[in-house]
Order: sequence, then structure tokens, then C-alpha cells
Amino acid sequence: MRGKRTGVLASRPARGLRGTVRQRPRMSSEFTGERVIPGMVDVDLWNEHFSRYAFAARLAGRKRVLDIGCGTGYGSAELAKTASNVTGIDIGEDAIAYAVGHYSRPNLQFQQAGAAALPFPDGSFELVVAFEVIEHLTDWEPLIAEARRVLTPGGQFVVSTPNKTYYAETRRQTGPNPYHEHEFEFEEFKQALEEHFPHTLLFTENHAASIVFRAVGSGGAPSADVRLDGDPASVDEAHFFIAVCAGQLMTEVPAFLYVPTAANVLREREQHIQRLEGELAAKDGWLRESQQNHAELVGLHEQQTGELTSRNEWALGLNQQVKNAGLRIAELQEELTAQQTAGQASVNGYEAEIARLDGERAAAIAWGQAKDTELLAQLEASRAEFAKCLALFQQAEMTIEERTLWAQSLAAEIDNLRARLESVRASKWVRLGRSMGIGPKAG
Repeated sequence: MRGKRTGVLASRPARGLRGTVRQRPRMSSEFTGERVIPGMVDVDLWNEHFSRYAFAARLAGRKRVLDIGCGTGYGSAELAKTASNVTGIDIGEDAIAYAVGHYSRPNLQFQQAGAAALPFPDGSFELVVAFEVIEHLTDWEPLIAEARRVLTPGGQFVVSTPNKTYYAETRRQTGPNPYHEHEFEFEEFKQALEEHFPHTLLFTENHAASIVFRAVGSGGAPSADVRLDGDPASVDEAHFFIAVCAGQLMTEVPAFLYVPTAANVLREREQHIQRLEGELAAKDGWLRESQQNHAELVGLHEQQTGELTSRNEWALGLNQQVKNAGLRIAELQEELTAQQTAGQASVNGYEAEIARLDGERAAAIAWGQAKDTELLAQLEASRAEFAKCLALFQQAEMTIEERTLWAQSLAAEIDNLRARLESVRASKWVRLGRSMGIGPKAG
């Protein structure tokens, strides 16, 4: 289904170009696995990327060309050899800086831009290329629509992408390419392009062995007759798909065979065999070393086996001791159970006696409390009687004091009267009256 993101599958590393790609590390003068930097990658990978520009250069003659996702700029420079003008764009500031610093032609310029919204008017270019770009985009459809917009009515769009079916198999152990957001199978790729370009020619791109006949001293003539034998291209086995798209009917684009300078397959295979032989010799050395290590390990294993046998015997003796200890533990457990039973009976007796004593103590406490209550009542009655007696005593004391004072007063009065009587008796008038027999008689 178009527009729906599927699980990314891996291909060889390639360029990204716009803001929807995953953030990449800043490019230095080394191959990071994402961008192709001339001189920093193996020959096969370089030829794989460069050949696409050689394919498109046949269509670039005297045309205004846009290279979307130009990366380090080597492809734009190749197109500029035959085009009237080439503009290379890339989202990466570091990539544009590299391209400007390494490739300079009067008809070649670079600028930083993304593919979702190309900064060019409609119909600005006659050829637009985007190699190994579309699979890096989460939202990839605007790339195709923008390419159609900036093309002239008779312009062509050349675009490539890895074959998802092929790379799903080749990268099943290493896992998906972390820089790819969406990879295409053949039919999905074809349908996506045909929605914007009614005339689309699709090609497969593969590495293939060939036999090359070149005239000695011919000056390296660029043209050659090519014979392609075998069955038609298989889309399932293709490494990459490359499409030439147009809005109008276009002439047939012939098949293309790119033979790079270093393409002496037999020599390359001989060198590869030499490298393999060197690796094999190194591996033989590793094998001898491993065999020696194995022999040492065998001796160590035998030694450890003897030690293990001794330890097993010791372990068997220890197991017997453990077994005997288990039997003794069972006996002790039986004894402990009997002691626990006897102890429980004693505890039960103690608890019964404690319960009886608690009952007696509770009865004694109740009797004592009742006695205390009775004594308190008697004490309160005695206190009341005492208070009453004390009041009577105090009243009697007051009466005694009053009577004592009255008696003292009466005695004083009696003494006064006696004194007066004595005074009267002693009076001459009384004596005269007595003598005359008149007056009161005094005792």
C-alpha cells in the first residue's frame, strides 16, 4: 500500500537528502556507511553508485539538470560534462561543503535544500535525477510530485532504489539498513511512479561478469558494441531498480553496460584469491594455535577430570555423612516431639493450677473489697458520731465556761455582799440600833 511505512530492509549504504530522513552523524573525510566519498569506499560499491550517473549522462546532453540528493557531488560533476547546467542539492550542510570544495565547473552549482519542497519554479529543468534517495524518506511521495513539477513538459526523471525483495534476503543476518525508511518492491515502485508519470521505463541494475575487447592504443574510445545474452531481466533477482519517467511519450532508452576502469574481472578474482589465500594461511596459523590450545585444554581437562573424580568420592562420603546426620536429626526430632508432648502436659497442668489460683485470688479480692466497703461505712459512721460528740463536747465546754464565769461572777458578788455586810455590821449606826433593839437583824 502506497504511503504506508513498512519494516525497512537493508541495502548497501547510500545517500539521504531531506529533513524527513533520520538524523545522520556529521560527515568527516571517512566513509561512515551512509555517504559515498570518492576514494573512501571499495571499488564495487563505488562502481555501483557511479554507474547510475553514467547511465543518466546519456540523457543529459545540453540539458538543464537537477541532481536531488547529490551527496558529495561526484555524480553532479559527471553530469556536468555533457549538460548545459547542473544543480546539485542535498539536505546535508556537510555534504554540500564537501561538494563545493572538491568539484568546480562553470556550469555546476550546489545548494542546500530538501526534496519535499524544491526551491525552483515550475518547468526549471529538462532532466531530474534522484539516485538512492527515495528509500531514505519517511514521506517519499512529495519527491516524485516535486520532480514532475520542476520538469519541463518533455523532461525526464531518472530515479533508482534498492530491490526490497533481494535485500531482504541478503541482509537477513545483519538486519535492516538503519538509514532506510521505506524500501520498494517492483510493483509498488512502478505504481508510485506511474501515478505522476504516465510514461515510465523500468530497468534492473546488477553486477555482471563480461568479456571486454579493447583495441590497444585506441585512445580509450567511449563507444562500443554490446551484446547481452541470456533471459530478460528478473525483477526479483535485481539488486536495484532504476526508472526513466516522463510526462510525454519518449524514445526507447537502450540497455546500458558500464565497464569501469578497474573492471578486469579475472585479475580482480586473482587478487581476491590471493587475499583469500593470505587469509587462509592466517587461519591455518590460527588453526595450529587452536590445536595447540586444544591439546593444552585436553591435558587440563584430564587433570580436572582426576580432580573431579576425587571430589566426587569426597562428595559421596559427604553425602553418607549427610545421610547419617539426617537419621540422627530424625531421632532427635522424635525425642523433641516426646519432650514437647510431656512439656505440653506440664504446661496444661500449670495453666489449670494458675486458673484455680486466679479464681481464689479473685474471690479474695472480692471479699477484701466488700470488707473494705463495710469498714469504710463503719468508719464514716464513727466519724459522724465522733463529730457529733465533738460538737456536744464543744457545746459542754462552752456551757462549763459560761457557768464557770457565772459562778465566778456570783462568788464575786457574794464576796462583795459579805464585804458590805461586814461593813454594815461594823457601822456604828448598826451597833447603836442593835443596842437599842432597832434595825434589821444581821446574822
